[in-house]
Amino acid sequence: MGDRADYKNWVPRGMAYGLAAGTVALTAGCVATWTVGSGLRKAERIALRAGLGLGLAACGAFTTWCFVARRQFSYEGRRQLSRAIVEGTATYVTVPEGGTCLDVGCGSGALAIAVAKRNPQARVIGVDFWGPEYASYSKELCERNAAAEGVTNTSFERGDARSLPFTDGTFDAVTSNYVYHNIAGSNKQDLLRETLRTLRKGGSFAIHDLMGPSRYGDMQAFAQSLLDEGFERVELIPTDDGLFMSRTEATLMMLTGSTLLVGVK
Repeated sequence: MGDRADYKNWVPRGMAYGLAAGTVALTAGCVATWTVGSGLRKAERIALRAGLGLGLAACGAFTTWCFVARRQFSYEGRRQLSRAIVEGTATYVTVPEGGTCLDVGCGSGALAIAVAKRNPQARVIGVDFWGPEYASYSKELCERNAAAEGVTNTSFERGDARSLPFTDGTFDAVTSNYVYHNIAGSNKQDLLRETLRTLRKGGSFAIHDLMGPSRYGDMQAFAQSLLDEGFERVELIPTDDGLFMSRTEATLMMLTGSTLLVGVK
């Protein structure tokens, strides 16, 4: 990696190239059904060609999307959408002098490092499960990225967002970016509560994710429930219509519903 941070890409290279290989294989299959005798009856050949054709169209479309998305999200590209989202989220995180901030699902360390840069007087702890589905992300990668950025007020450790290894009220601020929607089988509002559990009274939070109702349910009701429980301030800020990205970008990049949950406990 050298002395440059490597925050990876939200669309893995392996996914893009795997889909490209699948598209090639389906193309070859389509060609074969038209040029090679198969011994199938006419109706069977038509059904096979139709199935392969539909598979090719879907695979080809998703392959194209993956390569376009990789270019949009790349930290080295022209748009650098990932950087815009990460640094935009970090602007909502303020940690008091000598305080600590928790970044849940830190991945490659991008948000934790961005927050640490903006709050040099504070300590930022990033936790992640770093499961096999994200094999290119690791604690060591986060540490290398922090070193490459010249950031010394971060640390990283393994942790599960479903059951964080911290007692109630540990942190002065908590944050997260596009994490909870990836955790299958877990109620997303429960995940939010687990993170907010670790926040001290008077601490601030800035949690960004795809918070559409199909994933998160009624977030307005959730925000009101926090206020009813004594939170000082709770606000839902859409980021998919001009704040971090345009509405068109959000639609094309499958980020519709991107929302910041911010406030003070």
